[in-house]
Amino acid sequence: MIPTLILLGVVLGRWWPVPLVISAVGWPLLLLVTDVMTVEPGLVGASGLAVLNTAVGVLVHQAVLRAVRRWRRATNSPSRV
Repeated sequence: MIPTLILLGVVLGRWWPVPLVISAVGWPLLLLVTDVMTVEPGLVGASGLAVLNTAVGVLVHQAVLRAVRRWRRATNSPSRV
C-alpha cells in the first residue's frame, strides 16, 4: 500500500494538508474496518508511517511544481541583448 499513499501525495500534493490528513485518518480507519488491526498502540505507528509515505509524494509534487515554475519564469522572461 506504500505506492498508493505516495500516489495520493503526488496527485493531491498541491494542497498538501489534504492528503496528509486523509492518510493520517484514512489509513488507520481502513486497517480497522478490514480487521487487519484492532484499536491498539500500533495503530498510531501505522498512521505515522502512512503520513510519512504520503509526505514523500507531496514532496515529489512540490519539487516538480517548483521546477516547472522556475523553468517557465526562465523561458518567459524578456531576453537581454
